[in-house]
Amino acid sequence: MENILIEKQENIAIVTINRPEKLNALNKATILELHEGFKTLNEDASIKAIIITGSGEKAFVAGADISEFAHFSEEDGGKLAAKGQELLFDFVENLSTPVIAAVNGFALGGGLELAMACHFRVASDNARMGLPEVTLGVIPGYGGTQRLSQLVGKGRAMEMIMTAGMIDATTAKESGLVNHVVAQADLIEFTKGIASKIVRNSSVAISKAIQAVNANFKDGVNGFEVEIENFGACFGTEHFKEGTTAFLEKRKANFK
Repeated sequence: MENILIEKQENIAIVTINRPEKLNALNKATILELHEGFKTLNEDASIKAIIITGSGEKAFVAGADISEFAHFSEEDGGKLAAKGQELLFDFVENLSTPVIAAVNGFALGGGLELAMACHFRVASDNARMGLPEVTLGVIPGYGGTQRLSQLVGKGRAMEMIMTAGMIDATTAKESGLVNHVVAQADLIEFTKGIASKIVRNSSVAISKAIQAVNANFKDGVNGFEVEIENFGACFGTEHFKEGTTAFLEKRKANFK
């Protein structure tokens, strides 16, 4: 891995995009490494939560690497968006292991799209977020038009995309784009605190909950039916047996 760092701390993994000289901009190599990193961590039974952040103090991810696609044709552009969504953005959204974005600075373009693909977001107080693609004569292509409107509503999303403006962390929290805002020095520890609460719970049930919540935003999918199916599936798991037994025995569950 040349562009990302992976650190494991007990049941939590911290993925750091490590291109500070490029403000952690996403290029093809970084997207591929992130895919491989998330895939490996998702298959590691010891990892119950993943935090993703950017190196340095300036940027989470300041966008995509424009030099890689400035000469692309229409067909090339479509393929770029489709492949990127498949490899990283949709992949992260549907990962069975919870992924928390620790947004430590600028999250612009593909950077905000990556943060929005995560299951939820925590921002440092110096974070700035936006989708400035229309200034380049293009639109967000990694799910930004869809996920931003889901998170902040159609009107706010339209304004952010059409003006190409940035919003600060406080506005992002007020809009529902991020869950928490903390001082940059406290960002990782605060996010790890949330992750530590997650890892105490049933990873099997959490993966089913992720599927059920995501189903509500997929065309042609009945989220209530997915919830019913996944609810029932939980009853056949060892985690359900342990969780209910622990409750009845008035002890803490030990999910293996």
